Amino acid sequence: MLRLLVLGALISHGSYGTAASSAHESAQGSPSKNPAVLLVLGDSISAAYGIDKSLGWVALLESRLDQQCPGIAVHNASVSGETSAGGLFRLPDLLARLNPAVVVIELGGNDGLRGLLPGQMQDNLQAMIDLVRQAGAEPLLLGIVIPPNYGEAYRRLYDKAIADVAESADVSFVSSFLEDVGGHAGLMQLDGIHPTVLGQPVLLNNAWQILSEPLRKLCPTLSLSAWENIP
Repeated sequence: MLRLLVLGALISHGSYGTAASSAHESAQGSPSKNPAVLLVLGDSISAAYGIDKSLGWVALLESRLDQQCPGIAVHNASVSGETSAGGLFRLPDLLARLNPAVVVIELGGNDGLRGLLPGQMQDNLQAMIDLVRQAGAEPLLLGIVIPPNYGEAYRRLYDKAIADVAESADVSFVSSFLEDVGGHAGLMQLDGIHPTVLGQPVLLNNAWQILSEPLRKLCPTLSLSAWENIP
């Protein structure tokens, strides 16, 4: 009988310890869910070259998401002068560290400006898209049109290379990220390559064409109408 009483006390004590532990965990609160990450991998256009970084299109996107969807974190890994090869080199580490849900690729412009082979750029973009999907994230592609002084033949090859990879990879794609910005007075800096502060909301509107759907999946309460014609 004594042994049974001792055993019962031990069981009772163990149950109390479990209950107390559960109560303690409840009081502490369950760990907060990590925010979904939107990764932007771009060049100087997305790095807000020549202007205050807080006024760039990626920062504008982050500010708006903070208001409506605080569960989405924006990470801008854009670097001025970056090529598609450089982006491909950096991407595996970014995917491993950040575990993004969506990856926006805005690269290739510097490949064109440097006269690099369009075919190599196409291979690099395809490789990045493959890596993003292998990591369980959704890739999006923003295309840049190079200036006309590089020759019409090269421009066609360059544009076709980006369009071809977008089609073959079946990835959401904006053919000209600088649409309604490039060549417009006041929206481009004196170098004719980088948008001004006034051009940044237009860039965000252009990117929004392919961002709205995946972001709505991550944040069902996102108000799409509030993003129309972003000022």
